[in-house]
Parts: sequence; C-alpha cells; structure tokens
Amino acid sequence: MFQRVLVANRGEIAVRVMRTLRDVGATPIAIYSEPDRHALHVRHADLAACVGPEASSQSYLNMDAVLDAARRTGADAIHPGYGFLSENATFARRVTEAGFTWIGPPPSAIETMGSKLLARRTVEAAGVPVVPGVSEPVRDADKALAIARAVGFPVMVKASAGGGGKGMRLVHDEAALAKALDAARREAAGAFGDDAVYVEKFVTEPHHVEIQVLCDTHGNAVYVGERECSVQRRHQKVIEECPSPFIDASVRQAMGEVAVAAARACGYVGAGTVEFLVGGDKSFYFLEMNTRLQVEHPVTELVYGVDLVDAQLRIAAGQPLPFAQADLAPRGHALECRIYAEDPETYLPSPGAVTQVRWPEGPGVRVDAGIDEHSVVPMAYDPMVAKLCTWGGDRDQAIRRMRRALDETVVLGITTNVPLHHRVLAHPAFVAGRYDTGLLNTTLPPAAAADAAWREAATIAAALTRHAEDAARAARAPSAGAGASAWLAQGRQRQINGG
Repeated sequence: MFQRVLVANRGEIAVRVMRTLRDVGATPIAIYSEPDRHALHVRHADLAACVGPEASSQSYLNMDAVLDAARRTGADAIHPGYGFLSENATFARRVTEAGFTWIGPPPSAIETMGSKLLARRTVEAAGVPVVPGVSEPVRDADKALAIARAVGFPVMVKASAGGGGKGMRLVHDEAALAKALDAARREAAGAFGDDAVYVEKFVTEPHHVEIQVLCDTHGNAVYVGERECSVQRRHQKVIEECPSPFIDASVRQAMGEVAVAAARACGYVGAGTVEFLVGGDKSFYFLEMNTRLQVEHPVTELVYGVDLVDAQLRIAAGQPLPFAQADLAPRGHALECRIYAEDPETYLPSPGAVTQVRWPEGPGVRVDAGIDEHSVVPMAYDPMVAKLCTWGGDRDQAIRRMRRALDETVVLGITTNVPLHHRVLAHPAFVAGRYDTGLLNTTLPPAAAADAAWREAATIAAALTRHAEDAARAARAPSAGAGASAWLAQGRQRQINGG
C-alpha cells in the first residue's frame, strides 16, 4: 500500500499506528518536539524528524514543519492519529497538494462535520434524527429564551466549533439562561476562535453512544458496532465499552443505519465515528461526527476482530472494504480505561519523570501505552499516558479481567487515575450496566479511606524509587546515538532528522 508513512502525532496513538504500519510492511516515521526527542513513539519509529519546540503550536500543530518532515524523510503518506491536526481541513488539503496521501476523510467532510451547526443541518436533510432545537447560531438572550421555551427546559447551550466539553452549559431554568449563554460564547471564542453557540433540548437520563463507520471510495459503507461512552467527567470520556449494555440489537441496527446515512450525507471516506445521545427511553439523536480515529477504537477492534488502522490504510490506498455489513458481528465484550497522569481526586495533572512501569499481561488484556520507564510526561500535552483494555466472553468476565489488570498496573514517579477506575468498576450501577452520563458527577461516592492509604503508599514508594533511580536514569536515558544503536541492533535503520 505505502512504503513510508509519517505519523503526525505523539504518545500512545503514534505507537499504535506504527504497529499496524509494521504489520503491513510500511516504514513508520515519527515526528517529535524537542522535549519529546526520546519519547516512546520516537523509539518505535525507523525514521524521526524534529518539528519544533515544546509548544504544540510551534511543533505538532505547525503544518509547515510537519510537511517539511514528511519531505525530509521520504514519506509517501501521512496518518494524523487523533487530536492535533487530525480534523484540520486545511492541513488535509495541504497534504494532498504537497503530493502525499492523506490517510483520512476528504477535507470537505471534515469541514462539514467540524461545525456542529452545519453538521446538524446536513444530517437533518438526510433524515437523521437530531435533538430538538435550532440549527442556527444564537447570540441574543431573547432568542435563546424563545427556543428554550419552545423545546422545554432543561436545555444545553453548545459551541458550534470544537469539542471536549468546552463551550457547553446545562441550563435548568429561565433565570440562568442569559448568563450561561454569555459564558459559553466566551469559552467557545477562547478555545476555538468562534463564539457561535446554539440551543437544544437536554436529553434526560442521557447515554453517550457512538457508532463506528467505515466508508471506501467504491461506494461501500458499513457500521462496526457501537461503543458506550457514558462514564464521563465534564463531557470528557473516562471509560468506554463495547457493546453498550444499554441498547439492544434492534436499536444497534437502527443507529448503525442512521450513522451510515450521516456519513454518506457528507461524502465521507475512511474511518469515522457518529456520536449519539440516547435517552432513557432508547430514543436516539445525532450529536456530532468525529472525522478521525477515536481514542476508544480498541474496544471495537477486540469485539469485532477488525484492525481499524489497517482499514484506514487500505481505504486511503483506494482498496475496497474487505467485508460487508453481514460479515460484522460482535463477539464477547470489551472495556477501556483511560490512564491519565493526574490526581484521581482533584483531576490536576501530574507531569514528571516516570521511574518505573509495569503493565498488566495475561488473557484478554491489551495495553496501548505511550510511556515506559525512560519517559517524561510533559505538562504541555494531553495527560493520557495509556489505554488499558480487556476482553471477555461476556461483560462480567471483561470487568473481572479489568479489575485484575488494574491491580497489576504499576506506574511510579507520577500520579495516575487508576484508583478512580477501581471505584467505577466497583460501583453497583456500573456493574449492573445501569448508568448514564451522570455517573461520575452525581452517583459515584467520594473515594474510600482505602484509596487514601493506597495513594500514600504509592507516594512513598515513588519517592524512594525516584531517589534511588535518578542517577541511574540519567545514565540509561537513550541519547540520539544510543537510541539509534539500540534499534540498529534489532536490524532496523534509524535516522534522526532536524537536530
């Protein structure tokens, strides 16, 4: 398919994409910022190029630097991963204009689905159900109030651009609407450079369920099941599972067919995800479409036996999908816990040098990690350091395996949110599969005293280990030459460009 593919990303997703590139016989190329010179994703690549200093705006988001890196390393295609430039239509255009293959959807599809309002209008025209509200920007408090009265409180005020929960406000009554509208617009302007917001009905007992779709250039389109993403904090996903314990086969089929219709409506090509809000009565409404690979894609791969990155590569190479809808059936159950470098109580980030790592192993366990014992977690980037996934013949087995995997996980030198995952997996509502997006915010009780003891023990252990290993770490940290020699010893040719 491709000879050399530059992965325009960092961390665990870069490592994960590189593994499939090796599987298909392509040479993986890394980019890195100056502090990421010895990061794990760089050490997994055969070629690497520096794209700038620590600030992502000057490195991973620097289109000129990334394209120059592709030229210097002889890449013939660029895979964006997720985040950074993955949903930037301008970058997608520049990639193809520069003569590289873009492993992603057409820029027009990115633009259509990148605006929640345009996306809403596009899918509405295709008959896709949307949450009651309006599909036009709202800047006037009186207009917002008229809409809210028409659909009924509570309502959501939402930014048209971006995601990640920014520019969103839940409003329960008329008195709070004007203030929420102003706050959402300010936050949206600061985060996305666009203060456009809109108003829609708040779905009660909401579940966040998304459908994975694949579309090729030959007119074929399929859905690859659903993922339940309702364990969230401030609209940020924490735990995902496949299939959803909430919906049944008939709802899955209906949502899947609607998701394919939404993808076709914007001329989609590649791997994408259509996200839905599902009410307590199992009614579902289009939320947005993510025009990239999702963080939680491994649970779909575990249940459906499909390598989604491999599918992306084949689609980008012009090949037809190797399977039809009838070939795709779920097998067993999978969970994913996002491991963040952050305090599980305060949610404050915990950057620093990693002194020791032990990832779980055994039946039904998959770890997509972006760190090892040579790593430093910088403050400048996303705090997710790994994704811990388990598969089981049924949901109960997947949960038991996840508990065991979390028990086996050791990351010292930084604080992680592993204790939070333990609490969620022990909560009766989660165990029973009867939870919605309010689980972390309203249902989950505070940490038990045992968690405090666990944190104290981990802190002491980390301090002792840090003291003992500081000198050894400096000696064993791979330099550019040492890193190259280590990989050459394994029969790989490595080249560090740009510094």
